[in-house]
Order: sequence, then structure tokens, then C-alpha cells
Amino acid sequence: MGLRQIRVMDGVTITNDRCLILDDGPTAVIGDLHLGYESALEDEGFFIPRINAGSIRDALNRLLDRYEPARVVLLGDVKHDFRRSSYDARDEVRDTMRLISDAAETVVIRGNHDNYLQNILSDVGLTALSHIDIGGFRLEHGHEDSGVRPVVIAHEHPSVKIPGELSGGMKLQCYVVARNEGVIVIPPFSPFASGNDLNPGPDAVMAPALRTCDVTQAEIYGISDLGLMELGRLDDVSMLTL
Repeated sequence: MGLRQIRVMDGVTITNDRCLILDDGPTAVIGDLHLGYESALEDEGFFIPRINAGSIRDALNRLLDRYEPARVVLLGDVKHDFRRSSYDARDEVRDTMRLISDAAETVVIRGNHDNYLQNILSDVGLTALSHIDIGGFRLEHGHEDSGVRPVVIAHEHPSVKIPGELSGGMKLQCYVVARNEGVIVIPPFSPFASGNDLNPGPDAVMAPALRTCDVTQAEIYGISDLGLMELGRLDDVSMLTL
């Protein structure tokens, strides 16, 4: 059975609830909600069940109850559509912000998908920031690299594939802890964010801060129905089989 929480650095705990907890506050850090995902697809003629916002609200209620954070930091890509959002998508953002801000101080970091986000946040009295520093850590979305370390980022949607001898194996979203370089990458909070498969090759990652790291030596913690899985270093993950 995996663990629900693992202490990975002084002041930093990762959880199987797709949120990172900083002792300062405490502060819950989540990223890549991609609200309005279904609406954006419908504009392109694709129709899927509208479950993203509901799943996110349920997950938020669980983490607010379980960890009782004084502060919640949304680490960018709150919305999905790069363009102005539809009415439904704007409502999803506003309703989600109200849910969080009713329970905790809410800090919103702007991601690369968050064009026009401030227009929506103004309705609920919030302002999107480029970054924030809490507990000695820089928190930023990750599509740009401030160069400040240690840093916690989202954006990457990290995942790893573990092949299976008798099956297709499995894919796990994960946390990435590049301890030597002071970079932590959190998984996406949206259930639709399938993940960018990490590998030890030259095109392993897309986030600029992670590109500065020896990603083969980064520690990987997989998220599963059984809890967090300590998978070792990325170099070791490629050797695993089910």
C-alpha cells in the first residue's frame, strides 16, 4: 500500500491528492486545473461529458477538509482556453475561486493558458500574479523560468510509463523532485491532463526550469489508487516492469 503523504524536503510534503503542502501556512499548492476544458472542445465540434469542473470541486473539497490549509496557491493554467472563455467556462472559474476563497486565502499564479483570466478574477476580488515566494520557495507556473531556486512549478504535466510483460503496462502521473537543482514539479489537478511522458532522452521535458536539471537523477513519485509510489530516479524507472 502506498502512502498518502511523503516529506520530500524540509518544509515540503507531497500528497496523493495531487497537491503539495508547504509548512508555511500551511499552504496547499495545486496546478493546471484547465477549467472550461469541455467548453473549449465543444467550440471545435468535440463533445465529451462535462466532468472536469465537478471532479475538481470534489477534489478541492477533500483536500480543504483533509489538510485544512490557511492558504491555497493555484499554480497557473486555471483556465484551458487561450482565448476569451465562454460564459460556462467563466462560471466554472468564478465558482471554483469562490469555493476556495470561502475556506482559505487564495493566491492565483498566471499560466500560459491564462489569457483574459484577470477579467474573470476581478469579479471575485482576486488578482493573478506572475509568482509568489512562500516558505523560502519560489512558486511559479513553469512556462517561463525566473531562475530563482528552490522553485515549485506546474506546467509539465509529468507522467511516467511502466511497461508490463503481460499487459500494456501503466501510465502514472507523478511528482518530480530534482533535489540537487532545487526544482519540484507537481502533477496537474485536472483529470483530463493526461501527462507528458518523461524519459531520459534529450527531449524529456518542456518546462525551462526542468531543462536545467539532470532529469535522469530526479526522484519520481507516482500517483496511484493505492497511494504515492516511490519509483526512484527517472533513470531507474525505465528499468521497471510490471
